[in-house]
Amino acid sequence: MIRAIAIDDEPLGLKIITNFCEKTDFIKLEATFTNQTEALDYIKKNPLDLLFLDIQMPSKNGIDFYKMLDTDLMVIFTTAYSEYAVEGFNLNATDYLLKPFSEERFMAAVHKAHNELLFKQSNNAQNHLVVRSDYKLLRIEFDDILLIEGLDDYTQIHLQDGSKIVARISMKNILEKLPASQFTRAHRSYIVPVNRIKAIKSKNLLIDSFVIPVGDTYREEILKLFQ
Repeated sequence: MIRAIAIDDEPLGLKIITNFCEKTDFIKLEATFTNQTEALDYIKKNPLDLLFLDIQMPSKNGIDFYKMLDTDLMVIFTTAYSEYAVEGFNLNATDYLLKPFSEERFMAAVHKAHNELLFKQSNNAQNHLVVRSDYKLLRIEFDDILLIEGLDDYTQIHLQDGSKIVARISMKNILEKLPASQFTRAHRSYIVPVNRIKAIKSKNLLIDSFVIPVGDTYREEILKLFQ
């Protein structure tokens, strides 16, 4: 079951989404909001999978609202303005609904979200990481990860073959997806695989050809790995 909320400053828009959700057997629309502050408070306190989010709102643009969320919550943008479509998909949105949208178009969007959730759940083993990048869901083997680097609202995953994957997910949320026995945070900007740490030199870790700074907050935990 997909746990969802909807945010739209127009009550009619929320009513339409509520009505369509009631016609599915895999979405539980837990709450609707016309106020972004109230919605944000709810998101912080409750586990959710999907957000229906209007873009053109009086307080904060829906895209800016989504950017500030410290979560990899799936999002389906809704708006009457087609010019936002490209920016919405640049955020790896699950889908983009142009108002007024039909029930058929809505169902196509939520089935995409359903398939995405099933994909995540089916690959929730302790040897894979699933992230959204470049409009796709990618499965990354833990053994292929050299290090994970924080880049503002994104993370950059460095792989052992020299390639990189950039995903819109916070360091906090990506760390929650990784087994604590295999990965540790060495710095506010770096997560590293424990078995790839070759040495600690001064205040740095040596991993392959990378020299990773160790933050004072994480130094004690890092040192315990060598005891």
